[in-house]
Amino acid sequence: MNQRRVLVVEDEPTIAQSVAARLRGEGYLVDIAADGPSAVSAAAAYPPDIVVLDVMLPGFDGLEVCRRIQAERPVPVLMVTARGDETDMLIGLGVGADDYLTKPFSMRELAARVAVLLRRVDRAASTVVPRQLGPLRINAAERRVFLEESEVHLTPTEFDLLSSLASRPRAVHSREQLLSTVWGWSDAFASRTVDSHIKSLRRKIGAELIRTVHGVGYALEIPR
Repeated sequence: MNQRRVLVVEDEPTIAQSVAARLRGEGYLVDIAADGPSAVSAAAAYPPDIVVLDVMLPGFDGLEVCRRIQAERPVPVLMVTARGDETDMLIGLGVGADDYLTKPFSMRELAARVAVLLRRVDRAASTVVPRQLGPLRINAAERRVFLEESEVHLTPTEFDLLSSLASRPRAVHSREQLLSTVWGWSDAFASRTVDSHIKSLRRKIGAELIRTVHGVGYALEIPR
């Protein structure tokens, strides 16, 4: 199996080198960028399998880096922030981040989060979901989604979330189930993460296709 490539975007050299050393020790190829523009350039020159992305960066911030990278190709993003503000986390998830860590963090936890995100992408690629669901066509092998005849650009997490809902159309999936299946979490406190991604997914495929069951969760509502 080819080595996975990680792009570490961090402007503090000590942290960047520590993260890179730990991930190289886990068997990954690692590239480092210290500011927004060089991060976008590095992602284009050496497409990563996953990005570990600090929010506060010179040039332009991690949110803009995430937007630009995701506009080119969907790639898992683990966002790192020095602030524990929930608003920052939700904004990050809204622009395409898949998970987040708040500084200070342990290198062990960071490595575990990277491994979980990569496993999710691999698992979703091998998951069999219905090929045609009303106006939606989902190609699991290529991780592509079409609405009618137009391709919809989804982030890796949005694709995994849609695939999970599509595995049982019209059935209600609780937030806890979605957290466990898509994120690999079991923390009910993180249910806002699901809500944020559902909101983004609705903007892209149409609000009418995802039904909210208040107090429980969501269902993919395919026309009969």
